[in-house]
Amino acid sequence: MSYQERITLDPSKRGGKPCIRGLRITVYDVLEYLASGMTEAEILVDFPDLTREDIRACLEFAADRERKLVSLPSR
Repeated sequence: MSYQERITLDPSKRGGKPCIRGLRITVYDVLEYLASGMTEAEILVDFPDLTREDIRACLEFAADRERKLVSLPSR
């Protein structure tokens, strides 16, 4: 399953931010937890509705978004 099948955008949830499978947990939330040092296992314990595949989908979403950013010319 690709991240496009797990990451949803719904204007009525979390202000239209990318969420996981229609839940109220955003991609940003998961990325922030990982960046703060939480392990995948800790996230799964704290958020039992999530799966390892959901966390990987967040990482894949972020990587894809980064790839699509337009590079600004250097000055």
